[in-house]
Amino acid sequence: MAKIIPVKEPTSFAKAVLDPKWVDAIYTELAALEANNTWSLVPLPSGKSTVGCKWVFKIKYLPNGDVDRYKARSVEKGYTQQQGVDFHDTFAPVAKGVTVKIVFALASAK
Repeated sequence: MAKIIPVKEPTSFAKAVLDPKWVDAIYTELAALEANNTWSLVPLPSGKSTVGCKWVFKIKYLPNGDVDRYKARSVEKGYTQQQGVDFHDTFAPVAKGVTVKIVFALASAK
C-alpha cells in the first residue's frame, strides 16, 4: 500500500509562489475576482491609504483522502478601515436561518 505524504499548506505568499500548484490557485482566484467584477481600479485620493490583503491557502480533499484542489483566497484587511472615513454604508445580503424561520412563523400566524 502506498504511503500518503501529507501536503502542507503555505503560511505566506512568499512560500506559496515557490510551488506551481499554488501559483495556479492564485491565478484562478484572481481570474474569478475579475470575472465577477469584484473591484475596479480607481485613482487613490490624496491622503488615503489602500486596504491591504492577505492570501489564505487551503487544500481541498476528496472523501477518499486524495487532494481535490489547491485553493487560494485573497482576504482583505477590512479592519483597517474607519466608518465615515473609508466607507459610509455597509451592505451584506445574507439572512440567518433563524431570521427566515421567524418571518415564516409570523407570516403563517397572520
